[in-house]
Amino acid sequence: MNSTHHEHGFAARTQGSVRIVGTGLLGTSIGLALRELGVDVILANHSPKSLNLALEYGAGRVAEPSDMPTLVVVCVPPDVTAEVVAEELATFPDAIVTEVASVKSAVLSTLQAAGVDLSRYVGSHPMAGRERGGAIMGRTDLFVGRPWVICSDEAVGENSAVRQDALDAVEALASDLGATPITMTTHEHDERVALVSHLPQVMASLTAARLVDSVDDVSLAGQGLRDTTRIAASDPALWVQILSANSAEVVKLLKKLREDLEQTIEALETASDPESQAAIVELLARGNEGVSRIPGKHGSAARFTSITVAIDDKPGELARLLTEIGELGINLEDMRLEHSPGAQIGFVELAVLPAAAEKATTDLTERGWSIR
Repeated sequence: MNSTHHEHGFAARTQGSVRIVGTGLLGTSIGLALRELGVDVILANHSPKSLNLALEYGAGRVAEPSDMPTLVVVCVPPDVTAEVVAEELATFPDAIVTEVASVKSAVLSTLQAAGVDLSRYVGSHPMAGRERGGAIMGRTDLFVGRPWVICSDEAVGENSAVRQDALDAVEALASDLGATPITMTTHEHDERVALVSHLPQVMASLTAARLVDSVDDVSLAGQGLRDTTRIAASDPALWVQILSANSAEVVKLLKKLREDLEQTIEALETASDPESQAAIVELLARGNEGVSRIPGKHGSAARFTSITVAIDDKPGELARLLTEIGELGINLEDMRLEHSPGAQIGFVELAVLPAAAEKATTDLTERGWSIR
């Protein structure tokens, strides 16, 4: 079978029709990206409202009785993922079925306990998302440059050996969407996402919850608080499922964190003591070390230099700055925007490679921008 070709000539590795069950953020984004590559995408959802919105966005077409998809991607909440995977495997006996649930072991164990033939099933998880979900948040570039975990476990039982073509199909899907396929076991996946995704969600929510109990307003809030609590805006109904499904791994981390908190409290209670100060410094230094391990753009762990540019808080100023950055040939690694409370001014923090920082600062200053 020939690969599907995009109208501009780019070939998609994903072949045949792709059926997407669940048209929230991930399902809609997968559909939009595949449609850009000219792939035939079939959409299904128990919610007519969500389905219609994804259809209007152009993420795919309505399912028909004659459909024979080669690949099914299940994008439903974690508590029903295994059930839907089993249904899709039974309904389409020639299709490869994958799912994008953020916890893998629970899905696999449920399918194994039900005696489902897993030779056409591949657990996967794109490490991409936004703090708010739903079809309305779907975007074609959601997965670009992001890891996409493909779970390949040792065979357990007669019907559990995953076919190689099934693994290849999911790898092709991830690659077509611009993601970076990474293979690991379900246990390795759940252990790692507990640290890099589930623990941060709990900590962000706990920190943000303190704001509710505060008797004072939060007008002094700055970018640090916004950065720390951004993901606290995530859907509680979805996250209670995720945390429950991976509770064992999350609890391990929270218990270790509890020990760290107790040590920090003890040190701060005697903050004037030199030994306590040394303990606090060590804590902060370990935080520096941990941050340095977080991959940056394109998966690089390189650290960047920040340049803060002041801009007037009026229409067109940010666009003008970005246009001039492009004209100057400044390669941005990241960017953050912050408003100054009570003032008609904003601050744009530009992250660039250290070697480019001095020239970028000089060039922007010469064009009249105020560097802070």
